[in-house]
Amino acid sequence: MSKDYGRTVELDVPFDRAVTLTREALAGQGFGILTEIDVRATLKAKLGEEMEPYLIWGACNPALAHRALETDRSVGLLLPCNVVVRGTADGGSAVQALDPHTMVELTGLPALQPVAEEAARRLEAALDSLA
Repeated sequence: MSKDYGRTVELDVPFDRAVTLTREALAGQGFGILTEIDVRATLKAKLGEEMEPYLIWGACNPALAHRALETDRSVGLLLPCNVVVRGTADGGSAVQALDPHTMVELTGLPALQPVAEEAARRLEAALDSLA
């Protein structure tokens, strides 16, 4: 049995529109995009493989990241929050966000719980605004 470590929202909009909507929703909750990996382009360039549009973003809320790093400098291994935007077979899109509670579970540090709670609340609000 696999663990549920994120949340997925299915959108009935094309990939490019989902990217714009998701950027706006994250920004509305104080998250910026620090990194972007275009998985589709990378696999095409490196392996010659085709796949649906697929972006992995490293989303960061600076205040929350600072609080987490003040608790444990090694928690940077688990930051920023990963968000995926990908195309689906039906022409729609899916947006997925890693559950910040995973950070607490992996570290075993209860002091990170308030940070994970706030991050989860903000990510949920962003995803809810897309639904």
